[in-house]
Amino acid sequence: MSLLRAEEVSKRFSGLSALDAVSLTVAPGEIVGLIGPNGAGKTTLFNCLYGVLAPDGGRITFDGRDLAGLAVHRRARLGIGRTFQRIELFAGMTVRDHLLVAERARRGDGALWKDLCNRSRPTSDERARADATLGLLGLDDVADRPVESLSLGRGRLVELGRALMIEPRLLLLDEPSSGLDHRETDEMADVLDVVRRERGTAILLVEHDVAMVRRVTSRLYVLDFGQLIADGPTAEVVADARVRQAYLGDTV
Repeated sequence: MSLLRAEEVSKRFSGLSALDAVSLTVAPGEIVGLIGPNGAGKTTLFNCLYGVLAPDGGRITFDGRDLAGLAVHRRARLGIGRTFQRIELFAGMTVRDHLLVAERARRGDGALWKDLCNRSRPTSDERARADATLGLLGLDDVADRPVESLSLGRGRLVELGRALMIEPRLLLLDEPSSGLDHRETDEMADVLDVVRRERGTAILLVEHDVAMVRRVTSRLYVLDFGQLIADGPTAEVVADARVRQAYLGDTV
């Protein structure tokens, strides 16, 4: 049974088709790739899956539940997490602080406003959960450093850690290697594999780094001008002539 299922999802903007009857699935504990040239509709599809946009047609289900009309925060509580292409961290907060605030938001116990007023100390359970995620991502050594002092690669891991604190069953990752060098990209790929193996988290990955996609995904979907032009096992899709012509280039 699929954890996430999108069936013939369509979206139009001012009469222009951004998505044309796009379908995809993600199984529990699976890493699936979504690639395509700029403007192909990848982020639009993510926004429809996450609830930022309402599709004009089609159906999206999560663990068998229809997500139509469900707000972003309710999808998050069902177990859908997301990161963004543009890194979104808060200057002046430490790495651990980012995770602790996410933990408070997950619990939804009304204590989050106290964090903003600096009136609520983390409990031992909250610190233990944050420390477990810090260890998973290899961020123990920078836990108490302000995020603005980190490299971009470490900053993206903090963003991933924040998403993991809501205990997602599915992560939507929008170009997590954007701006990273080869070493940092390899580190991110290692972390994604660890997250899948140790937490059983499914991942839908939008990514331009084809080497990373080949390394971490089991299946791959390719969008071009809002249409799905190929899908299947990653190695087979990367070798597809239509994919090479639309996106990868003959040299790949």
